[in-house]
Amino acid sequence: MTVPGAPDPLDRLHPGLIHHIVNSLGWPGLRPLQEESITPLLDGSDAVLLAPTAGGKTEAAAFPLLSRMAQENWTGTSVLYVCPLKALLNNLLPRLETYTSWLGRTAALWHGDIGQSRRKLILRERPDVLLTTPESLEAMLVSVNVDHRAFFSGLRAIVVDEVHAFAGDDRGWHLLAVLERLERVVKRPVQRIGLSATVGNPQQLLSWLQGSSAGTRTAHVVAPHLRDESPVLPPPGDVQLDYVGSLANAATVIAALHHGEKRLVFCESRRQVEELGASLRAKGVATFLSHASLSTDERRRAEEAFAEARDCVIVSTSTLELGIDVGDLDRVIQIDAPGTVASFLQRLGRTGRRPGSMRNCLFLALDETGLLSAAALLLLWSRGWVEPVVAPPEPRHIVAQQILALCLQEHRVGDQLWQEWWGGLGPFGPGAEPIVRHLLDEGYLDRDGGMLFIGPEAERRFGYRHFMDLTAVFTAAPEFTVLSGRTEIGTTDPVLLTQEVAGPRRLLLAGRSWQVTYIDWSRRRCFVEPVEGGGRARWGGFGLFRTASYELTQAAREVLLGVIPPVELTRRASGALAQIREAGAEVVHSDGTVIVRGGRDTNVRWWTWAGYRANATLAATLSGITDPLQRPTDAYLRLREDLTAEEWSKAKSAAGEQLCLPAVDERALTGLKFSVALPQRLAEATLAARLADLEGATAALAAPVRFTSEP
Repeated sequence: MTVPGAPDPLDRLHPGLIHHIVNSLGWPGLRPLQEESITPLLDGSDAVLLAPTAGGKTEAAAFPLLSRMAQENWTGTSVLYVCPLKALLNNLLPRLETYTSWLGRTAALWHGDIGQSRRKLILRERPDVLLTTPESLEAMLVSVNVDHRAFFSGLRAIVVDEVHAFAGDDRGWHLLAVLERLERVVKRPVQRIGLSATVGNPQQLLSWLQGSSAGTRTAHVVAPHLRDESPVLPPPGDVQLDYVGSLANAATVIAALHHGEKRLVFCESRRQVEELGASLRAKGVATFLSHASLSTDERRRAEEAFAEARDCVIVSTSTLELGIDVGDLDRVIQIDAPGTVASFLQRLGRTGRRPGSMRNCLFLALDETGLLSAAALLLLWSRGWVEPVVAPPEPRHIVAQQILALCLQEHRVGDQLWQEWWGGLGPFGPGAEPIVRHLLDEGYLDRDGGMLFIGPEAERRFGYRHFMDLTAVFTAAPEFTVLSGRTEIGTTDPVLLTQEVAGPRRLLLAGRSWQVTYIDWSRRRCFVEPVEGGGRARWGGFGLFRTASYELTQAAREVLLGVIPPVELTRRASGALAQIREAGAEVVHSDGTVIVRGGRDTNVRWWTWAGYRANATLAATLSGITDPLQRPTDAYLRLREDLTAEEWSKAKSAAGEQLCLPAVDERALTGLKFSVALPQRLAEATLAARLADLEGATAALAAPVRFTSEP
């Protein structure tokens, strides 16, 4: 916000930029976020810029940085623009190429799909702005073909787009560690700027982004839209909740409504995307698909065709949740509910970009669970609540990966100096010593003359294709590539290729059915030809603990107690919610939690409504009175059938003094990449800490408990 009488921040931008903003873009002025970002970014401060989707965040970062670049005569690659998705980078490149060209500067793209000839040109003629991913950045640091000290010698600033998407998982720890190593390579502080949608803890997100420099460098959260404390809700009717009962019925509703409009439909699984896409096409709806198991070319063709079309639908998983441009949307439709309010805000923000249009979303619940989840999410959203972004605790596997990557980058690292590369950043400090000892003991590292270097076990495990596997933080399910002739369609779960079937084996991929003609088991390839119908879709994956939070489950409890989210509910949704409330009357109570004995089986259930992680923590803590064979749910955990009230009181009192972390199944470690480079006890401790919710468990224990019996 400009203070009356104060200098206009726009006067600090480069005159060439101002000329093109007015004449080339035709803008009458800058948005509040863009204007308020000028002063802190030109002054070199770290910052997080917050705005809803399509809020002009890219320009808010780019215009001040390009002004500094020109005014201070930065040379070489001075700005890195980091994104979580290659598709998002591809989408942003034309805009940033335009903005840099206004000042006679250049921008270029570097990620896994960029060919060798283009990479050689980039290394020879360093662009001023390089758009990339954290994994590609690290690959540059460890590559024998990149002189990383020379290439990054001019680095001054890093923009992290969709920073909230990094901060909440292990890619965030990986990104921070790589940024710390980059700062040591260039031997100067590098300005860090995060671009984010609305989050519940922006100041903490900024401190997280600063890494080891938190508290030592000036930093600002720029979020003009958050000055108004009350949530901004669309008018009644623009967010609707309907109950349709099945995916087939959802296809019927989508086909019948909103003719002539462009609709983006979000599903919560790739299988749903495929099945809904096939159903819509069978009903004559122009339908395109996008999900992570489709080939890059297949997705790009779909997204480009959708952007150019008018009366059509694109069905997607969260791949289109971030700011990839698919043209001017009329409507967003959500099947069931996303896992977080933050995801819903991203999806809602894809609409309402055209002047005079409103943001809107239609929820189509497929079953009672989906309906209750959607109602709970909309209740939290209506109150202005958004999840805080919290980094996963104890990322020991990322520490192991980073130590190996550093030795690959530097060839030899002093055994007393390796910690300096991360500047004291939390998990990479003295607490990592046991990990280094394990890496040495197991042969992942060797030591000679006080220097650490890559050992034979690391060569054996990760040495394939110049250690490419060491720069990827995620464990992906072992899927088969599906090809029609020479055209890659996407990937599929190998279960579909191994389970017994009667008749021809058929797959559903890219919304079309394919008959399998040949399987190359050694190269994990599956060759297909198109057929009419009969295909099946399936994907596995590890999906560690992606379940409802304490807050969402508590909101579901409120809905069962009669609270209605302030959105339009169809008659079907209202009727189904009434039935759910009637059926669940015995498992919720306004004064606290409920322990129910009897009913459909002989189990004793404690209905905590605390979320899966809190219930798993409670099951471990109350192991003396809980059913040892259970798997806790979001809503309840099972207690011993012979439990007495006296035993309950004793166990609850003791639990309040010391909570326990949940036990971890050894098989779950396969989803934690680089866990093989950790002692098993540390790998299990990492997963246990991530499975626990100590705050939610404490709240559940503190709540009054009501004992009831069902006939």
